Amino acid sequence: MRRLNSTPHHTSGFVLVGFSEWPRLEMTLLVVVSIFYILTLFGNSAIIILSRLDPKLHTPMYFFLANLSFLDLCYTTSTVPQMLINIQSHKRSISYVVCIAQLFIFLGLRSTECVLLSIMACDRYVAVCQPLRYTVFMPSQLCQQLAAVAWVTGFSNSLVQTVLTSLLPRCGKYQIENFFCEVPAMLQLSCVDTWVNEIEMYAAVVVIKVIPLGLILFSYINIVRAVIRIQSSEGRKKAFHTCGSHLLVVIMFYGSAISRYAYMAPRSSSAKLKGKPLALFYGLMTPMLNPLIYTLRNKDVKAAVKKILGREQEQG
Repeated sequence: MRRLNSTPHHTSGFVLVGFSEWPRLEMTLLVVVSIFYILTLFGNSAIIILSRLDPKLHTPMYFFLANLSFLDLCYTTSTVPQMLINIQSHKRSISYVVCIAQLFIFLGLRSTECVLLSIMACDRYVAVCQPLRYTVFMPSQLCQQLAAVAWVTGFSNSLVQTVLTSLLPRCGKYQIENFFCEVPAMLQLSCVDTWVNEIEMYAAVVVIKVIPLGLILFSYINIVRAVIRIQSSEGRKKAFHTCGSHLLVVIMFYGSAISRYAYMAPRSSSAKLKGKPLALFYGLMTPMLNPLIYTLRNKDVKAAVKKILGREQEQG
């Protein structure tokens, strides 16, 4: 394994160990992650642009989807470029200020996404169970307010956890066992008992992840009940198609999140090795796949793409 630089400048910052356990795979990882990152930027940017340009997509569903795409853009940009620089330069250092900023942004965006996914589930519940009163229950002003609640809640949680984590003494420890700065990896650097921080972290998980997941399950239980009562098979197919993309995104998001929390508990070297690929999937694969899931299964988005491309060809 490549030796990590241990020069004195690390006392004012950290070393991101990243994937140094697999030095022969790092160049392959550099190429693969670069491609995935470009696809993530392109796919999520396309969703945002389409939702703004096509009037047919000016609905609550696509408003929240544009917010989700913006979240994924910011989320990957907060971690992936730093990882690519570290792999290429083998320096792996990150300053204290940048690390804390990365931790705050990373946690804030992920917390916001949890709340936003539950809001999107409630939106689908109203669309399927109360279709005739959908525009009354989900006006544009309410959608903006709900999106604001998601952002404020997510970053309020991040602010609390970031402050508590940054106050812990490290006693000279500076090697972070990940490719980006996050709360669990930072807690492992502390030289004091972190049980208060861990209790606070898992309490935040309940509020930010478990409660929204409960709302999502409640919404989809009622959606399934409503769909079963639909007489025509075409109507049932349309209802399931409307909710299928969002449900698949929720499964991917929470599936990878649960896997990550499973590896964070033990501190063995094997657990750390397994945790890094899971962190990479959680931080890169799901943001890249989200636009594909929505565009490949959505006729409205496909129609918007054809319309805009057709307009550009006519102008050309």
